[in-house]
Amino acid sequence: MAFCVAALLLSILSAPAAPKLEKTDLKFGFIKLTDCVPIIIAKELEYFEDEGLYVTVEAQSNWKILLDRVISGELDGAHMLAGQPIAATIGFGTKAHVITAFSMDLNGNGITLGNAIWEQMKEMNPTLNQEPIERPLKADLLKPVVQKLKAEGTPMKMGMVFPVSTHNYELRYWLAAGGIVPGYYTATDTTGTKDADVLISVTPPPQMPATLAQGTIQGYCVGEPWNQQAVIKGIGVAAITDLEIWKNNPEKVFGVTADWAAKNPNTHIAVIKALIRAAKWLDASPENRMKACEILSKPEYVGADKQVIANSMTGTWEYYKGDKRPMPDFNVFFRYYATYPFYSDCIWYLTQMRRWGQITEAKSDDWYFETAKQVYKPEIYMQAAQALIKEGKLKADEVPQTDGFKAPTAEFIDGIEYDGTKPNDYLKKFPIGLKD
Repeated sequence: MAFCVAALLLSILSAPAAPKLEKTDLKFGFIKLTDCVPIIIAKELEYFEDEGLYVTVEAQSNWKILLDRVISGELDGAHMLAGQPIAATIGFGTKAHVITAFSMDLNGNGITLGNAIWEQMKEMNPTLNQEPIERPLKADLLKPVVQKLKAEGTPMKMGMVFPVSTHNYELRYWLAAGGIVPGYYTATDTTGTKDADVLISVTPPPQMPATLAQGTIQGYCVGEPWNQQAVIKGIGVAAITDLEIWKNNPEKVFGVTADWAAKNPNTHIAVIKALIRAAKWLDASPENRMKACEILSKPEYVGADKQVIANSMTGTWEYYKGDKRPMPDFNVFFRYYATYPFYSDCIWYLTQMRRWGQITEAKSDDWYFETAKQVYKPEIYMQAAQALIKEGKLKADEVPQTDGFKAPTAEFIDGIEYDGTKPNDYLKKFPIGLKD
């Protein structure tokens, strides 16, 4: 017995000391969307505490305020639009070096159209009156309505959540794939409406359904639960999901400033460890998803009805009342290496910023690669992942063997192949969009 005790003490004393955390009391921001859930679960299941971190979370009123508070240091980090660290770093909008070492999810958005627009589409396209409707729904079917409204001098108005949001680029991608020009940004006009067939503007996510019901906008692209809420309330039709626009597209990220990461390297790795564990838990079972829906329904988090949240979080999607279909990959948090920050994801966003004029001048392929490496930090992710593997909390095959680039894919609604190693060649393929 004495030998066993001595051996145990020796193993404890000889074990490497855990890295000293530079900061343990942290505050993270989020927007009331279901894809903030890795942060919420890491807190609620005490994964942060397992790493020696004491985290408070705070809902923010909009994406700009959230970013500003991270840059000012009022927040240590936040649930962010993937485009926010990229845009800040290249100086579109607020200028600051912001990075990410963790991708929060794949998919998770939808495009909703108001009832009046939907009825006009059905009048002009009789196939929409036949059940079941063929999916995915292409914007070609919306084009006659858009042309009619524009000719009448009342162009269609649509909402998205922020100029550098995935939602903006997905909405524009869907429209352009159907021959609809979504408008361009210029050096002197940051509204993004130059030469537009449809006028796209910013609406905060929780306000989308009410703004649609008021008629201020006639459609929108947003994350959940705000598409399904419009369906359940009977004020709109969820026309298409982003999973159908680009299969397994990257969505939100966890962002911090480069300065914060440099000052708190061990703390940063500890945060990423907790977030990886939360993402893995979320994809582990249907029971975990239902528990997550219950947690998210609390007023301090998303604050929407549990069943509305569950409509998409548990693997189904309701396009309109009576048309509910299985969609197990609508929300992906861990599968398909969802948490890894791929350079090619960052480069896709950069190509769309260039395509629509937010990047006002042509850039070389090397510029795209260098910018991606400034913003996306897979090396930090790998430190966190390797630590979890050593602790037995992650399997080696759950981490990708990669140079940071995904294989080329043509799983887009228009069938155009994207290869992250050839950004300028990719831009040349689009019939609608700026050409270099």
